[in-house]
Amino acid sequence: MIDTFKARILDGKPLCICGGGSKDFYGNPPQGEILETKAYAGIVAYEPTELFITAKCGTTLAEIERTLAERGQCLAFEPPRFSADSTLGGVVAAGLSGPRRASAGSLRDYVLGVKIIDGEARELTFGGQVMKNVAGYDVARLIAGSLGTLGLITELSLKVLPRPVAEATLCFEMPPGKALEQLNRWAGQPLPIVASAWQDGVLSLKLAGARAAVEAAQQKLGAGGTAAEGFWDELRDQRLPFLATETLWRLSLPSVAPMLDLPGETLIEWGGAQRWLRSAAPADSIRAAAEKVGGSATAYRCDTGLKAQVGAFAPLPAPLLNLHRRVKAAFDPRGIFNPGRLYPDL
Repeated sequence: MIDTFKARILDGKPLCICGGGSKDFYGNPPQGEILETKAYAGIVAYEPTELFITAKCGTTLAEIERTLAERGQCLAFEPPRFSADSTLGGVVAAGLSGPRRASAGSLRDYVLGVKIIDGEARELTFGGQVMKNVAGYDVARLIAGSLGTLGLITELSLKVLPRPVAEATLCFEMPPGKALEQLNRWAGQPLPIVASAWQDGVLSLKLAGARAAVEAAQQKLGAGGTAAEGFWDELRDQRLPFLATETLWRLSLPSVAPMLDLPGETLIEWGGAQRWLRSAAPADSIRAAAEKVGGSATAYRCDTGLKAQVGAFAPLPAPLLNLHRRVKAAFDPRGIFNPGRLYPDL
């Protein structure tokens, strides 16, 4: 299979790397000939006591999670499970994390090592299978979130963690401004809040950890209500009706930023740092409002016409764009991997 990948790369034609295809909507529209990776699958190594798992790029996320669950472990960053066909390579290439990201860390924090094939068909290995495995720049984490523009991911090693012993959900009715204030106040306290979400006047908190810690937090925070069954899974997998829309913006903001003066509806996550916006406001207005408070706005689920016009991701300052170009040239000098997927001219 590796030789087939290399042969396709040496052809020099633009390639669209595709695993399960569940994240084709993310980023700018895919371009190039399809290079399928889902057949290159299988768990290579799993050491529960060492807290790592290594698998080939086409291994489904479902298989990874089944294997971990058998030993009471999980991927703490909770990557969205868009479909049963979601592959590990696509998960890391997209770099998306779920509701626990604010407490557990991002996907990038859990990438221990990666094997890729670069634009000259060279097999490269970065990192390893333990946390202290690098000297200098951590290229393995650079690959996370690169949307396949730097190389073909063939194998990955990820850090895993034990599942929490106890979990509970509390819900409180309050306006968005009050919710942001409370979330930032609670963030400075020793509370086992691992996820949060505000929508339609209700703030939901997920508590997880040792049973005594969860029970103590419940008493301190008050009784509150309870979320609907499956709420956190639906939020993680973006199956909530709010997120199933044709025009959805993802705002990355400082957690203390106030509610933006924009038309539309908002869902708040990550203690206020991630906000989903359903709005028909012009893209320039949305991005200007996010930048004004020190954040950015991504055209997450939008029609291809809008993305072609404004780009999926906020434009980069010239120095940063130049750095991206240099990195791209180092890994993919002929520009054949997922052209334009991240930024139109990369």
